[in-house]
Amino acid sequence: MARPGRAGLKEQRYDRQLRLWGDHGQEALESAHVCVINATATGTEILKNLVLPGIGSFTIVDGNRVSGEDVGNNFFLQKSHIGQSRAQSAMELLQELNSDVSGNFVEESPEKLLDNDPSFFNRFNLVVATQLPESTLLRLAEVLWNSNVPLLVCRTYGLVGYMRVVIKEHTVVESHPDNMLEDLRLDRPFPELTEHVQDYDLEHMDKKDHSHTPWIVIVAKYLTKWFNEKSEQLPKNYKEKEAFKELIRQGILKNENGTPEDEENFEEAIKNVNTALNRTEIPRGIEELFNDDCCLKLTEQSSSFWILVRALKEFVANEGQGSLPVRGTIPDMMADSSKFIKLQNVYREKAKKDTAAVGSHAAKLLQSLGKAPESISERELKLFCSNAAFLRVVRCRSLAQEHSPNSCSRDAIISHMDNPDSEIVLYLMLRAVNRFYKQHGRYPGVYNYQVEDDIGKLKSCLTGFLQEHGLSVVVKDDYVQEFCRYGAAEPHAVAAFMGGAAAQEVIKVITGQFVIFNNTFIYSGMSQTSATFQL
Repeated sequence: MARPGRAGLKEQRYDRQLRLWGDHGQEALESAHVCVINATATGTEILKNLVLPGIGSFTIVDGNRVSGEDVGNNFFLQKSHIGQSRAQSAMELLQELNSDVSGNFVEESPEKLLDNDPSFFNRFNLVVATQLPESTLLRLAEVLWNSNVPLLVCRTYGLVGYMRVVIKEHTVVESHPDNMLEDLRLDRPFPELTEHVQDYDLEHMDKKDHSHTPWIVIVAKYLTKWFNEKSEQLPKNYKEKEAFKELIRQGILKNENGTPEDEENFEEAIKNVNTALNRTEIPRGIEELFNDDCCLKLTEQSSSFWILVRALKEFVANEGQGSLPVRGTIPDMMADSSKFIKLQNVYREKAKKDTAAVGSHAAKLLQSLGKAPESISERELKLFCSNAAFLRVVRCRSLAQEHSPNSCSRDAIISHMDNPDSEIVLYLMLRAVNRFYKQHGRYPGVYNYQVEDDIGKLKSCLTGFLQEHGLSVVVKDDYVQEFCRYGAAEPHAVAAFMGGAAAQEVIKVITGQFVIFNNTFIYSGMSQTSATFQL
């Protein structure tokens, strides 16, 4: 038996994730280089979840030596590593998980790198910062923000997990929305579809053909009958849709006893009426992209995404006659193969035609901007057009904006505090903990004998933070006491959860698929709940 080649082995190894993000997503992952600052329990759990799916390469930046505490909560460090470089020790064990991944380490503190070589971080596709003091984090965030390098902040503090995405603009073509409706155009059929449907004569078919006619054709046929006999408008409300279903039901063949035959295709048509009769319109989010300055004012620096959005806008205004390109797919259904394939080809050919029209507009735009025609590939164009209804753009605020008393999201925080146990309380406590560290050079309650004294100090830090930021909210004393008892510990169970969540966001950014959160994620291990906030 022939042994599978390298490509075949890769498909076997990554089979499940290839079903999620495809070959092109995997290629993007395998060509990426990610930097993780600090090989803590959180940092190594993130890397584990990036190494296993095949990230191209990673670099750990960490100037610390392995301690007994590290060995106690980090599966990628062993007792024999105590006293050795934490970056190197973790890198060596992580690399054993996947021989296709290249691991690197820099035995240097992020503070020293920012002092001596801040441009070091610009070489990465994305930087993940774990367990960093606030002052270092703000410096790093500014460097990366100015260089357009995405930053993911991740922190485990006792039973609390925190993530913050810092990225100026993240464009998503394949957002993979839940409950995606089919793009059938039955309310606005294109000429080729109308012609195809007209070829069917349901009233003069034999029984076999009648029971194997695709349900899309059935709905289209009875829509024409509805328009002729009942109304010039699509069935909208419940009563009209039920009447339309009854109209279809009357078309089911009857046997010699007058009993309706068992025709699954007609039952499919009736079942799909509600979704098949959705109006063909441009989603509000896509209209917003059409009116975005990045679309209206293209420059030589404009990305392929925005050039294609502009081409799409021009298509809608011209060939599309107010509609987006046809997606070109239809669902599985009860029909014989030849009928299904013919219908499928009608949609596919229309999608090809629409994609070519968008491509023509894109080529003219590229020429006007002095860019090479091949700078947008056929695959990129096709992918864009088939996902034209689901394009997303995420723009995050900078950390500097969030942390400044003049530009903090005061109203958003106060509105969430309507619930005194909202996860936003944990965010406020983390900010108070940072203030404590700045004032005392340590975190509260690290040693048991400090807990009682630190409760008052942390409460003072919280009060100072709230006053400085104009936040007229009340935080229960229970939270202050709890954060002092945490002692800045990094429990592995919480770190593992955050590692999985953070790795997902990294993969979303690298592949440009699925939608990242904007911009803050808080996890509560106490209540087993999580929430996102735009801060």
